[in-house]
Amino acid sequence: MAAAKVPPDVALREATHRKLRKFSELRGKAVAAGEFWDIVAITAADEKQELAYKQQLSEKLKRKALPLGVQYHVFVDPVGAKIGNGGSTLCVLQCLEKLYGDKWSSFTILLIHSGGYSQRLPNASALGKIFTALPLGNPIFQMLELKLAMYIDFPPHMNPGILITCADDIELYSVGESEFIRFDKPGFTALAHPSSLTVGTTHGVFVLEPFNYPEFRDLEYRCCRRFLHKPSIENMHQFDAVYKEGNFFQQDFARGDTPSLNLGTEYVYTDSLFYIDYKSAKKLLAFYEKIGTLNCEIDAYGDFLQALGPGATMEYTRNTSNVIKEESELVNMRQRIFHLLKGTPLNVVVLNNSKFYHIGTTEEYLFHLSSDSNLKSELGLQSIAFSISPAIPECSGKTSCVIQSILDSRCSVAPGSVIEYSRLGSNVSVGENCIISGSYIITKAILPPYSCVCSLSLKMNGHLKYSTVAFGVHDNLKKNVRTFSDIKLLQFFGVCFLSCLDIWNLKVTEELFSGKKTYLSLWTARIFPVCCSLSDSVTTSLKMLHAVKNKSSFSLNNYQLLSIEEMLIYKDVEDMITYREQIFLEISLNKKQSDLETS
Repeated sequence: MAAAKVPPDVALREATHRKLRKFSELRGKAVAAGEFWDIVAITAADEKQELAYKQQLSEKLKRKALPLGVQYHVFVDPVGAKIGNGGSTLCVLQCLEKLYGDKWSSFTILLIHSGGYSQRLPNASALGKIFTALPLGNPIFQMLELKLAMYIDFPPHMNPGILITCADDIELYSVGESEFIRFDKPGFTALAHPSSLTVGTTHGVFVLEPFNYPEFRDLEYRCCRRFLHKPSIENMHQFDAVYKEGNFFQQDFARGDTPSLNLGTEYVYTDSLFYIDYKSAKKLLAFYEKIGTLNCEIDAYGDFLQALGPGATMEYTRNTSNVIKEESELVNMRQRIFHLLKGTPLNVVVLNNSKFYHIGTTEEYLFHLSSDSNLKSELGLQSIAFSISPAIPECSGKTSCVIQSILDSRCSVAPGSVIEYSRLGSNVSVGENCIISGSYIITKAILPPYSCVCSLSLKMNGHLKYSTVAFGVHDNLKKNVRTFSDIKLLQFFGVCFLSCLDIWNLKVTEELFSGKKTYLSLWTARIFPVCCSLSDSVTTSLKMLHAVKNKSSFSLNNYQLLSIEEMLIYKDVEDMITYREQIFLEISLNKKQSDLETS
């Protein structure tokens, strides 16, 4: 009698938990040859970010939070024009060649792109998206540990080469107990996930060569005819990228950032991470060294993958509709990459029982950590993770989430909020859907619903200072205007920014914004007070937030003010890490004491 088939959602959860256990067993231990990555590389946008990443990696290794015997590197983009994650990839290949010579021809390498400033998730801006905390593990997992855990089965089944991924997404998959994903074919190999057509318009979509399997399979190896980058639904149909198999799928499959696909609906296969074999990587490196200096942004997905497969054409090289800033060299550079990679195969690993989650915005972050029951079950996320905190109430399936924080038992936290690396006193009341990061709130305070409060340590003229970013979770910090007269188009906590400036008694002048005055935004607005203590910093920024909410006056004239852009220049990474370490030690002592009392 045949064994009953495990339901796909159960298989996915069990496969994920197995990977988490396997990684946890490797933390703090020396890995055997071929058991794990030879090199884990993280990209950084500038030297300040590079230093922050290196300091955090050093702390993790000291605390034995990562597998040992692995080369962990941070590679910074060259000074000058922004070069995109494609340019960063080329730069990393050059760095590997300089460090290892021909030795890296035998290495398995994981490359994580984390060079952005996280303007859509500012609590990750100071210390990096790849170091975003998750309510999981002991010590607490950050995105780095989760990436390493989810990819734990890859290195033993991979030929020498480089696996490329981004810092703010999570890929979960199940392929069956006796099967493994293999990266052993020449050229490029990409993972593919079933997704709705709407999701396909904002991601890469694979046009696969026809191949009929006799039965449903979680894992399929397919050849890709061509790759479409952020295509329209019309183009997906035109290039035969759309599938409709009402009886083929046994469950609802979808990326975690969209509603599930229903049986019988149309779907496409979308991208996540991809692998480049050593020979193709060397070809890209030779190309980069011939160029000398990149002066435009290259996208690793749009500009590398669109050149691959037998159906690839040069048409995409002239399409700049998805490009934020069109550089004069971009079209020419795309065409050169196309000719370089033309004829290179694009192999696709189709993962029919998989999920893709993106955690790159405040809304996504709050939803996935506090409300998403699927991800909570799949990863085993906790409401209270390595914290001292009162019990967390649940309301309509939504709960709050506390990560490595100390909350007084009388503190009140509404469902839907996330608190990380913070201390909250007895008279603190947190509204729903708030983010609190790195803060110390000891006096009476009310955080309005949908507010985001992130504190940073600063080193200014040799002195330790503090500043707290406070805004609404729906505020668009990236939105920019070109002229002072258009500042009225910006919104802070849902209020016209000009009105906010009146409330704070600030004038619209050139000094109001940092950096280049050609782009004016909340990111570059000098509106956040600098204070001498962490608690004063939070209290002051909350006052400016309440003033906007209540339309009352609160003058900022007597404070030194910084923009978020400037805070990242002055940030004191060592002090922020020390603050987190103090919280860690206090929680550890508390737990030890509790264990002694109960034993």
